[in-house]
Amino acid sequence: MNFIIPLFFGFISAVVGIIPPGLINMTAAKVNLKEGKRNAYWFVLGAVTIIFFQVYLAIFFARVINARPDILLLLREIGFVLFSLLTVYFLGIAKKPKIKKTKIKKKSQKKRFFLGMLLSALNFFPIPYYVFISVTLSSYKLFSFLTSSVLVFVSGAVLGSVLVFYCYISFFQKIESKADYLMKNMNNFIGGITGLISIVTLFNILKSYWGF
Repeated sequence: MNFIIPLFFGFISAVVGIIPPGLINMTAAKVNLKEGKRNAYWFVLGAVTIIFFQVYLAIFFARVINARPDILLLLREIGFVLFSLLTVYFLGIAKKPKIKKTKIKKKSQKKRFFLGMLLSALNFFPIPYYVFISVTLSSYKLFSFLTSSVLVFVSGAVLGSVLVFYCYISFFQKIESKADYLMKNMNNFIGGITGLISIVTLFNILKSYWGF
């Protein structure tokens, strides 16, 4: 039973983090359309290989941070400033992204595997995301930093990532118009998320200072 909880939260965290249309999942879908599912699956395998190490590294950082309340408070303050600035930028300054039709040249399976690794490695979002998730879950006693729990959580994150990528590969043609709509409104979507995180972070800062 102890393994079900970290597996569940790892799975859900990955689904929530990856399901919005982005470079990696959209590329996986386009590789499938241009080259077939086999190459797309090799691309996904490369991507989730990097995701595994990113999540594990994030939890390692979270373990260090969780053991130092002073560092945790400092990071919350820095995070509040950064997320507030990002909210202002995405909701008030950034221009709407334009949808570009990218052409994908047919490549070998090995090249698609390494392309998946490369695009995933260039995406630094998972590390702070999973640091935030694991520290938050730990504060509510829903996650521990024991090696077994960490490995199960990481496995859940990999499974959730694979599921989302599979859905994009299998159902992309049916959701393509909705994906384009989401891409056009991505700034509002990201701004809303960063705004919500800013509010939660501010609450935690005030709670730490005032003890309510």
